[in-house]
Amino acid sequence: MAHLRIGNQIISQAEITHLLAGYQMLPQLCRLVIIERAIAPFELTPSEKLGVIEQFYQNNQLTTPEAQAKVLKHYSMSLEQLEAVAMRELRIEKFKQATWGTKLESYFLQCKSQLDKVIYSLIRTSDAEVAQELYFRIKAGEQTFADCASLYSQGQEAQTGGMLGPVPINQPHPAIAQKLTISQPGQLWPPMKLDEWFVIVRLEKLIPAQLDDAMRSTLLNHLFETWLAEEISKAQLTILEEEGGSEGVWERERESGRQKLGVA
Repeated sequence: MAHLRIGNQIISQAEITHLLAGYQMLPQLCRLVIIERAIAPFELTPSEKLGVIEQFYQNNQLTTPEAQAKVLKHYSMSLEQLEAVAMRELRIEKFKQATWGTKLESYFLQCKSQLDKVIYSLIRTSDAEVAQELYFRIKAGEQTFADCASLYSQGQEAQTGGMLGPVPINQPHPAIAQKLTISQPGQLWPPMKLDEWFVIVRLEKLIPAQLDDAMRSTLLNHLFETWLAEEISKAQLTILEEEGGSEGVWERERESGRQKLGVA
């Protein structure tokens, strides 16, 4: 039976399992096992293998045999295991593309309203009368929004003349996001009360989301992480122990019957 030696301490296989659990490392292990199972059918071509391994070595300063030997010793890995690490990301990308690549356009259209970005101006003050006066000044052109925000806004936006963004349109407070969603650029809204604040909002610019390469990558990653979280939540982790060395394997149920893994 294999054992692990750390300095003068020898750790058995059974102890390793409990150490992983005690140090809260089992959820991460579960995540990696699920990923490895998912990407198992996705192999790289010889040229792809050569390219990603070479890039991995360059990115991690492992371009000499000495540097490679040092990291192999540090992680107690074989060269084959190290190369598998180098190839994992591309294999994951192949899995993502095969699973969701053809669904991105419809998913993008479904989520587009939440992916659009906005630049907007904001003034917040705890004084309702001040908010009302500032609104009328801006509306009448007596004072610019930026000047009013710099002088009177009580948040960090005062440092930028009230200007915020670009940010996803659903990032601001829901009430502000709702106003921005139905606004035309330049539209100024009267003060509204949000918690202890009275806020004045104006949409400056709407930046529609586009399904470019960066957006495709973002959506693929989101779909992958959502899928992975569901797989982890369904996974049941049971620690099996050998009792007395001869009784066989018995199942020890933990925490009211099962120890479920959370998202890593």
